[in-house]
Amino acid sequence: MIRSVFGIIVAGLLITSCSSSPEEKNQIFEPIKTVIPQRPAGQEDVLQLTAPKLETVRVGFVGLGMRGPGAVERFTHIPGTQVVALCDVLPENVEKCQEILRKAGLPEAAAYSGDTEVFKQLCERDDIDLVYIATDWIHHVPVALYAMEHGKHAAIEVPSATSLEDIWKLIDTSERTRKHCIQLENCCYDFFELTALNMAQQGVFGEVLHVEGAYLHNLDPYWEEYWNNWRMDFNRTHRGDIYPTHGFGPVCQVLNIHRGDQLQTLVAMDTKAVNGPAHIKKTTGETVTDFKNGDETTTMIKTKNGATILLEHGVMTPRPYSRMYQVVGTKGYAGKYPVQQFCVLPEQLDRSLLPEKFDERYEVTLTNEAKDKVMEAYRSPILTKDLEETAKTVGGHGGMDFIMDYRLVYCLHNGLPLDMDVYDLAEWCCIGELSAISMDNGCVPVEIPDFTRGGQDKVKGFSYAFAE
Repeated sequence: MIRSVFGIIVAGLLITSCSSSPEEKNQIFEPIKTVIPQRPAGQEDVLQLTAPKLETVRVGFVGLGMRGPGAVERFTHIPGTQVVALCDVLPENVEKCQEILRKAGLPEAAAYSGDTEVFKQLCERDDIDLVYIATDWIHHVPVALYAMEHGKHAAIEVPSATSLEDIWKLIDTSERTRKHCIQLENCCYDFFELTALNMAQQGVFGEVLHVEGAYLHNLDPYWEEYWNNWRMDFNRTHRGDIYPTHGFGPVCQVLNIHRGDQLQTLVAMDTKAVNGPAHIKKTTGETVTDFKNGDETTTMIKTKNGATILLEHGVMTPRPYSRMYQVVGTKGYAGKYPVQQFCVLPEQLDRSLLPEKFDERYEVTLTNEAKDKVMEAYRSPILTKDLEETAKTVGGHGGMDFIMDYRLVYCLHNGLPLDMDVYDLAEWCCIGELSAISMDNGCVPVEIPDFTRGGQDKVKGFSYAFAE
């Protein structure tokens, strides 16, 4: 209903501009705005939220199909944790994770299975501190809300929420209950992204003006692995960049979003849907005429401080995997795909980190040997050599999943602010619905809400918290 109303307003603006004088055509109209609900009386933001220290982080896992078992496995390698409960609709998935615990020499966890409401029994236990949610997307928010309402912190797989309504529910519940609500964005902990973030924070790239991120991954070989076909169904019924966070999260940290800069407006467009309907036709015989998600979507974002962001989403076409990570500054550049590269003005790096031969008049694209030296010189402050070695041994997308989980537990152990908060979750997830609003209204600008409701400048720059 909101989109149709917005469509009428925008259509009127466009018709007016087409029939106006040349001077009026150049007038700028306001972007589409969505409602920002007023913060309830007595409720405060959760910027830099801390909670009492937890000597042992007691965890209940909900959703044990595709990503859940890997999370259970990783937690068996993190000291000071206890896997208390396991929950999935399918009892065989719970049993697979019980076997993971048995192989690790750990006691079996309490088991919950049978229907999509059984997670409530897990959340109602009084011996769980953290509910780790790796369900299908539509169950992320109901589980997280119930967990927080029952005194648990919530850690939610990506995208944690797929609508503005659900995003605001998560924010309000986290603020009211004073419980952490974190999106499990693992790509913020990949080794290249960690290094590039540290380099940006130390000024190697100068002022960062433009960043790029994406999720480009042909899912054709994987569609049948999703329980009840939920992911293809979601693409069929939803337009927009519905899976933005892998590419978006790391570059938002570089830009200090809601820590000094602010997402302002976006414009989005998409191609027609071809391979999605073709897949359904091939596998079911159904001719689909209402498939919503284009084979490729593109979103451009402008920030308050004048930076730009390019996002892309494409899961339907054959192409090399890419998260399109790029950081473009006034004095340097980092890019990860298709090859990892750093390019800087020579004066931005110590001479020992540069190639043996280069022309000082021009920017220097680092050789692989020089790149490796830079990766070590600008090692992230959270990435100790022991942690890196353990992460690569345990695994999880090359180790980044383990670093993510380790940092979550570390902060909970020490009563510290988490690396990512509920406002990061909101900003990174809102692109789905906001990009669809732009597309549905002729690819017009849409304003991105201030999910902190006035707290964008309270925290000065992105940083990690450490115990003293």
